[in-house]
Amino acid sequence: MTLQAASQQMQTFIERQPDTESVAHFKPCPEIQRLDLKFDLEQLRAALHQVLGVSAWQGEGFYALPMTQRPGDTHASANDLSGRYYLRPDDSYRECAREDVVDESAFSELAHAFRATYFEQVYNELTQRYPIGRMRILMKEPLTSNSWHRDPEPRIHIPVYTNPGSLFIVNHHVTHLPADGHAYFTDTRAYHTAVNGGETNRVHIVAALAYPPREC
Repeated sequence: MTLQAASQQMQTFIERQPDTESVAHFKPCPEIQRLDLKFDLEQLRAALHQVLGVSAWQGEGFYALPMTQRPGDTHASANDLSGRYYLRPDDSYRECAREDVVDESAFSELAHAFRATYFEQVYNELTQRYPIGRMRILMKEPLTSNSWHRDPEPRIHIPVYTNPGSLFIVNHHVTHLPADGHAYFTDTRAYHTAVNGGETNRVHIVAALAYPPREC
């Protein structure tokens, strides 16, 4: 490319105004879809406040409130909070497994703190439609992200608190999941991460879909 052509190319780039509006909204892709299922956002937030009155976030850097449990088992281990995932941690690009496999179908009981709250209605609505395993409320602090990884199972997300800088990235697609009461299918069997680039906490209900696992 000649110097003149390079200069003209750069001028073309600069004259193009980038889009700064659509990035604050949801854009679907095959791995991220808005479901025809919606909950009352204010009731979700009120229920979260109610649960936090009797329960505390678990974890360090990765904060969770376990919503479901194995019948009669009130203790959630560190592995229960995270579970098996795969990532490529270094410049060898080799994929590695982290943590132990969790039997999602075993988590068939709603934890006591969530009973008689609006979350019980959410749980019932989901389990009537889909095989649901672990349900957790996950909180991500400002200016933090998850690892770039994939999970054995897809999941449903219901944003409770978010901000426009909270982004969900799956493979080559980036989008924002607004806290509008909707449930979203996320195929987390693909490589993905969550980023909170905003200045407020991001809080999502995350429900694992307990379909029979497929090796991939």
